[in-house]
Formats: sequence, C-alpha cells, structure tokens
Amino acid sequence: MQPAAIRRTIGETLREAARRFPEREAIVMHQRRLTHAQVLREAERHAAALARLGVGVRDHVGILMPNCLDYLLLSYGCVLLGARPVHLNSRYRREDLRYVIADSDIRILFTSALQREHTDYAAMLRDIHPELARWRWGEPLRIADAPRLEQVFDLHAGGGTAWGHEAQLFPPELAPLAALPAIAPEDIGLMMYTSGTTAHPKACMLSHRALEGAGHALAERWRMHDRDRFWDPLPFFHMSTILPLAACRASGACFIAQEHFDAAASVREIVAERATILFPSFPTLTNALLEHPSFDAAAMASVRIVNNVGPPDLLRRYAAALPTATHVSAYGLTEAGGVIAFHAPDDPPDLLAETSGKAFDGIEVRVVDPDTLQSLPPGARGEIWIRGPTNFSGYYKDPAKTAAAVTPEGFLRTGDLGSLEPSGHIRYLGRLKDMLKVGGENVAAIEIESWLCTHPAVTVA
Repeated sequence: MQPAAIRRTIGETLREAARRFPEREAIVMHQRRLTHAQVLREAERHAAALARLGVGVRDHVGILMPNCLDYLLLSYGCVLLGARPVHLNSRYRREDLRYVIADSDIRILFTSALQREHTDYAAMLRDIHPELARWRWGEPLRIADAPRLEQVFDLHAGGGTAWGHEAQLFPPELAPLAALPAIAPEDIGLMMYTSGTTAHPKACMLSHRALEGAGHALAERWRMHDRDRFWDPLPFFHMSTILPLAACRASGACFIAQEHFDAAASVREIVAERATILFPSFPTLTNALLEHPSFDAAAMASVRIVNNVGPPDLLRRYAAALPTATHVSAYGLTEAGGVIAFHAPDDPPDLLAETSGKAFDGIEVRVVDPDTLQSLPPGARGEIWIRGPTNFSGYYKDPAKTAAAVTPEGFLRTGDLGSLEPSGHIRYLGRLKDMLKVGGENVAAIEIESWLCTHPAVTVA
C-alpha cells in the first residue's frame, strides 16, 4: 500500500510510536520533554478527563490556545475518544471567532492564560459573548449565539478564573478509561476553518485517513527516522504544524515546538537541539532567522532539510545562506489535507527552486483549462485539481459549498494556477483570481514577485 493511501487512525499511530520508540523523545517544548510512551500516556489521561466531562464520539471540542503541550494533548485526547477537535485560529477577527464558535457546534471550549501578554483570549471571548463575564463553572451556560456551548475552560489560570481550570479538568479521583471506543480511519479527526477574507471561514472536515496518510507520505518522502529532530515554530492551529506532527508520529522523530517565535531564541534552539529538519516555511520567519546576528551556518551542520515556500529567486537566496542543507518547497491547501506535494532530498536544484515538489504516491494531480475544464498537457497553465486519499471529507454543514469545490469524479478544484512538469513536479503560479493582464498577456503575480526579489534593494518582510 502506498503511503498516501495508509488507512490508520491517529490513535493507532500514537500507540505504534509508543511501542516502537518508547524512550525516544517525541516532543520538546519550553523546557519540557516527553517520550513517545509519555505522549501516549498523557493523551490517554486527557481522554479520560474529557470523557468525565461528557465528551464522546462525534462531539466537537474547541481549542483556542497559544502553542503549549496541553493544546496538543487535548487534541490527542479528543481523537482517542472519537471526538472532533476544532482548532480555532487565535488570529481571527472577533466577528470571525463569533461565527466559528456558533457554526462549529462546539460543546466545550478550551482557552489558556499562557502568553496573555500577546493575546488575551478570555477577554476576547467575554467581548464577543458578554454572557461569559457573569458565568461561573458548574452553572448552566446559555449563550444565544452559541446554544451548543456548555462549558468553557481557562487553563493555566489557576484559581484566578471563574471558568473551568486544571482542578476541574484533572480532579484527584480521575481514573483511567477502561476502554476506548472503536475509531475508523474515515472518522473525522480534525476540523479546521479556512481563513476568511470577504466571506466567513469554512470548516474543513479532515479524516484520520487523510491526516495519517499525509503524515506517513511526508515521512517517506524525506526519509525521516527516529533520530530526526524536526524544528517547527508555527502555530498549532495551522496545517503546517499538524502535518509535521503526523510525520513525526509515523517515523518516531522528535517534534521541537515553540510557544512564541523569537529569532534569537530560535537560532539558539536549532543549534542546541541539533535539529535536522527546519520548517519555518514562510519568508517572514526564514528572513528573521537568516538575518539574525547570531545566525551561523557552520553551527547548523546537523540540518539536512529546510522547508520554505516563496518565489524561485528568494528560495535560491535561502539555499545559498545555508548551503549544507537541501532546501525544499511544498504545495497544498487545507482541503487537500494540508500538503500533497513536497520535494525529495535528491531533486535537482532547478526543480527545488522553481517547483513545489511532486505529489505523494496515490494522489492524482490534474491541470485543467478553467473555462473548458479540459485537461491540459505538461507545461500548460491552468487550474490545479487534486484527487486522492488525503482530500477532505467536505465542509461541515455546507453540502452546497462542498459540491462547488469537489467534482462528481472526486477532484478538488483548488482555485490555484499552475502547471505540471513532465516529471510530475507541480509549478505553482498563484491564485487564479490574482492573474494580471500585462501588455495583453496573462502574467502570474508570483512571477513578478520573483523578479522583484532579484533586486538588491528589495527585502521580503
């Protein structure tokens, strides 16, 4: 069976990693270290705590928290119970957050007092739902805009909150669960909302099959193993963390996370932890690393892979700054399970800089004329369509939008402009709606951006 077609649940992969690599570090975060065996035990403890609150199969549990271990372990606890963690973007505008809390049918919402100096989630929630200013844990909760919401927890606040906190989540009498429900690969393992711009965010339902298939495929593409140390500073509500976590579960690698990105601390951590894979992924973070006064390429000799997305000339600049590592790129979107294409470490330099990698085994990529919907030959520009086992299971409560995004044959219409190389590598050229008319010719905005990056006076921020 090809990696992308693996039919496994998140819980099965957690148990397999704990069996194969019990003493290997699985998570390093803010001076805390957990082995794979400890991650499984903590996930089961969080599952028991959630079950005691009444969480069961197909229940929705919202997580609006900064990066922290409890975020990850709550999510794992949910999937062990067959519940659906709803990852809420902590950067939502208030109107989008209000919409998502109501639309997602969350029963229990978890937030945190950590990093309140950056974002005060409790204040944000009281602002959009004034009923929470008067509510006390243990009382009935009635919010007109979110009638399904029954409980709210403010973790890491100790006794300084009227909402639920650790003492209610983990009481002394908490006992391990005697048994966990049977979960199928097609069950939903995660709900994640796409970013809203002119419209409200849309809830993508991602199955265990999609998440674990993509994770195993990434681990295989990069030849990951249990000695790899995967540094990822991105937020837990983003697929750019969800997919690497899945790859680390599959391979036994260690996932190194950050609570809040800081360039100086990141450079020190990468060197001290001897990271082998770096996943800054976006130019803003990569620039901050490479341009920091303490950056020293020689001190990062352990790094073998660096992932970034960006225009070709910018990617070439990054590769020159850390030449001992292979600099790879990616293509994907939430509806396709996060990422469906990565480079392999032995791809030639021109493909590494100019394409977004090759689709995982078992995933079919087609480029079609956006007007005629006819398939186009290699090299021709059109809309990228995707079909395969990592595709999402649809938009929650919105069959009309699902039908508009997925063809009757099962292809996801991405709205992205691109082409396919004869080798199968995807050349991403931006969004269809961002095409520019220059001198009567269609020009992709990303091509203009790449050309601008060649000028020494241009800095990408």
